[in-house]
Amino acid sequence: MLGGGAVVLLGGLAAGRWFNIGARGGEGAMNADDAFKQALDSKITLVDIRRPDEWARTGVPKHGLALDMRRADFRDALLNAVNGNKEAPIALICARGVRSRGMAAQLAKAGFSNIIDVPEGMLGSGAGPGWVKRGLPVVVPN
Repeated sequence: MLGGGAVVLLGGLAAGRWFNIGARGGEGAMNADDAFKQALDSKITLVDIRRPDEWARTGVPKHGLALDMRRADFRDALLNAVNGNKEAPIALICARGVRSRGMAAQLAKAGFSNIIDVPEGMLGSGAGPGWVKRGLPVVVPN
């Protein structure tokens, strides 16, 4: 009986992490609506760091840049997208805010000083419903 309870508990914890249930906005974070508006107004560079198969399923945020975080030259490509300015405001979005949070921390360590996380992601999390459920526009990448 105890073993089954432990499995259920561990499964619940894993699911909670996968769906980023505990995600919250806060300092260094932005909701999807604001990210769209600021990308539209060229106030931020919005970067979708997911994989190409994920982009194909949901599309990429309109006015966003599709840049797979697994690329060996990810940081260089990102720096190129902001004309070499490590102080430029860059908002990161992934599926549910887990990868964007981790990548934001990595980029901060690499000297990028204005990284913003979109913790609700494309599919929603504890931080909000997500880009898709909000009905924000997407484009299909080439």
